[in-house]
Amino acid sequence: MALVPYVENPLPVLSKLHNSSAEFYFANHNLRLSQDWKKLGVAAVVWDAAVVMCMYLELGQVELKGKVAIELGAGTGLVGIVAALLGAKVTITDREPALDFLSANVKANLPSDSQGAVIVSELTWGERLELYPAGGFDLVLGADIVYLEDTFVPLLQTLEHLCSDTTVVLLACKIRYERDTNFLIMFKQKFRVEEVYYEKQRDIHIYKAWKLPSRRDL
Repeated sequence: MALVPYVENPLPVLSKLHNSSAEFYFANHNLRLSQDWKKLGVAAVVWDAAVVMCMYLELGQVELKGKVAIELGAGTGLVGIVAALLGAKVTITDREPALDFLSANVKANLPSDSQGAVIVSELTWGERLELYPAGGFDLVLGADIVYLEDTFVPLLQTLEHLCSDTTVVLLACKIRYERDTNFLIMFKQKFRVEEVYYEKQRDIHIYKAWKLPSRRDL
């Protein structure tokens, strides 16, 4: 998730983003996520897409127990934490400046017997991908990571690297602008994509995707 400088915003609808923490109940656990808008911007607040993704994971439509998962642009880490509580082994990633903040949220919200199920790791999309096993994940998670057009190509490169032909990708996002639709067009050139969930109140779509076979595999 990109790091965006803090800009004071007086709109009431955004006031919750300026709170120092956000509380949730998922996977039979009370979770309290620290937020730090002033220091880390969008990377350090819980966005609706993450909440809706967690709601979807709780529905049990995707098998998590024992699965190897990775979360991209994790921000506060809510999605990865919930995936771990539901039984997955999760690598939770973001850019380097957010890692200490992210690690603190993971440590504060996972019980001691689940701490070993999570690794917090630096990942800038499109860079040093060799540090992550090619096709080495059962599940790739991303909540509200589709919003900066300059990141679309490296994000797709990263997804292609992480996914095998059996990997499931789950992306939760709003479709706000033409650029968001353009990302879906690019995404569908490399992945088979289905919309599997829509939360009307928050206007969040969840897309499930599988990597298309490359030409050399056909």
